[in-house]
Amino acid sequence: MTTIAVSELRANLMKVLEKIKHGAQIQITSHGKVIAQLVPADAVQENARAALQKLSSGACIGDVISPVEETWNAVNQ
Repeated sequence: MTTIAVSELRANLMKVLEKIKHGAQIQITSHGKVIAQLVPADAVQENARAALQKLSSGACIGDVISPVEETWNAVNQ
């Protein structure tokens, strides 16, 4: 992933946006530390879908509306 300083981003915003439009992912730095990431809009959606797919493969969703078949004893004190 490419990195770019905030000052360079300001000076070249249109060029950077064009690169992102064509699939580039760019980290923005300030004082040498990454503060943000620019990615194509489709990449965000694709990453989210992949993460949900991974979660759904191990998820087990049961009936959360029907009563539980256990008897509960409440004690008032």
